Amino acid sequence: MPCKERECACFDVLCRMTIGVPTEIKPSESRVGMTPAGVFELTLRGHSVIVQSGAGGGSGFSDADYLKAGAATRMTIEEVYAEADMIVKVKEPIPPEYPLVRKGQVVFTYFHFASSVALTEAMVTSGATCIAYETVETEDGSLPLLTPMSEVAGRMAIQQGAKYLEKPKKGRGVLLGGVPGVPPGRVLVLGAGVAGTQAAKMAAGLGAHVTVMDINMPRLRQVNDIMPHHVVTEYSNAYNIRQAIKTHDLIVGAVLLKGGKAPHLITREMLSDMRPGTVIVDIAVDQGGCIETTRPTTHDDPVYIVDDVVHYCVANMPGAVPCTSTLALTNVTLPYVLQLAEKGSNKACAENPALAEGLNIQDGRIVYDAVEAWFTKARLRAYLSTSRILLG
Repeated sequence: MPCKERECACFDVLCRMTIGVPTEIKPSESRVGMTPAGVFELTLRGHSVIVQSGAGGGSGFSDADYLKAGAATRMTIEEVYAEADMIVKVKEPIPPEYPLVRKGQVVFTYFHFASSVALTEAMVTSGATCIAYETVETEDGSLPLLTPMSEVAGRMAIQQGAKYLEKPKKGRGVLLGGVPGVPPGRVLVLGAGVAGTQAAKMAAGLGAHVTVMDINMPRLRQVNDIMPHHVVTEYSNAYNIRQAIKTHDLIVGAVLLKGGKAPHLITREMLSDMRPGTVIVDIAVDQGGCIETTRPTTHDDPVYIVDDVVHYCVANMPGAVPCTSTLALTNVTLPYVLQLAEKGSNKACAENPALAEGLNIQDGRIVYDAVEAWFTKARLRAYLSTSRILLG
């Protein structure tokens, strides 16, 4: 059971935390929440780490690697959740995990609550404390735990988009880099944040003509300064987007509203303005997507076609490259894990404003304003919908 004395002054003598690292059970997710190096750092400080057997296999870490670092292993996910004071993972709990999360437990992972009413309700009901990687925010406004996966997703968006532009994949049959005597493909990136910038960088490296749109002018100026001449910037508004989608081959949605649902910048009716075989990669799918026709897909079944437009909307894109993604993620999460383990969630969040921004649910109560606002609206919509059905 979680240590009741963790928040007291004597915890450094009496209280050590047990950290659980379960296997990710979301389809096609091979990342793991902690590497053997992270386990070693925690056990060096006297904490216990329980890793589910096989959890690190997809990222290149064996059970033996974890045991050498000082972890204990458990065969089942139920055992890990039952014994751990804090769960450290990569993706949000999915329905089979909901009943395993318990009151007093800390869960530290990507949550993206604004994409799932069921997840939010389950975590509130559990009475747990949920700290979301994606809303941890430093003084300068950066999101240190979201950045590495945004970097991976941005680069992968071009890698995958280029593949699905091939004719056998139902794309337009365009080579992004072109060849001598033939113009290169055209890439439109909606959003000039970390993911959008990495997508633009990758597309530019292939030789494509790239247009980056955003409403943040300082950010556009920065992109303009660091990118080569065949990357152009344009202010994002409905008119400019409608014009651009007519001539671009690959469209990357990279819009982020911290803790909230992404806005729909491209509607269903706008697909008719695109050329058949245009490819959309919506990185914002984790937060509902910035394309109206976006729906989450998996690595096993990544694409679907609407009005002759190919949609790639995999919700855990970095999961396809776990050997890279796990290391990139744990490099930035470990310092926060250590703080939570050493101080407990209350003290750690009180002393670190960046970590406090990650606190979305505390002891079963929503404490993050954007999530609270979204959840209230979602429940109201559900109530009104049910009322209309009953009144029939």
